[in-house]
Amino acid sequence: MDEFYLDNTKYEGRPDAPRSPIEDACYDLLDSLEISYFRADHDPAMTIPMCHGVEAVLQTEICKNLFLCNRRKTVFYLLLIRGDKVFKTKFLSAQLGCSRLSFGEEADMERLLGVQPGSATVLGLINDKENDVQLVIDRSVLQNERFGCHPCKNTSTVSILTADVLDKVIPAMRHTPIFVDLPEEENA
Repeated sequence: MDEFYLDNTKYEGRPDAPRSPIEDACYDLLDSLEISYFRADHDPAMTIPMCHGVEAVLQTEICKNLFLCNRRKTVFYLLLIRGDKVFKTKFLSAQLGCSRLSFGEEADMERLLGVQPGSATVLGLINDKENDVQLVIDRSVLQNERFGCHPCKNTSTVSILTADVLDKVIPAMRHTPIFVDLPEEENA
């Protein structure tokens, strides 16, 4: 297995050099809202286990972001759930009042959020100008003071105050979240 590169520096704010347009748009949004944030740079982090070292650098739990859709692929959801929580579709389907959910297709994620697999993030909603994606947040995510996510590229992770995500970032992207309570695995 290849070694995962992680820059162990906890940076404050955006990188000095420009990044990809989609990543820079995330930093532009945070800066325009006058939100302070920390950043860590690393190799592509495709899974939560790969993010554990990043969590240590940022001292922030990284949120799992799942792109989901209904059976007919006409309704799309972005679910934010704690990284250590096991996702079971039946509990979310029941709370959302839909019969069946599955993972959305890569093409739909790219079209609606402008991101590729492994880079799904609440910040991707900056690209969802028509509000085609419903944001769903498991309340357990709100228990942490800070919120960790990728800035639309999984080669960096940002740490933002959870209150800033809820009170500034999400409203600026013109989305209204649905809050759910998904059970811990032992209760599932």
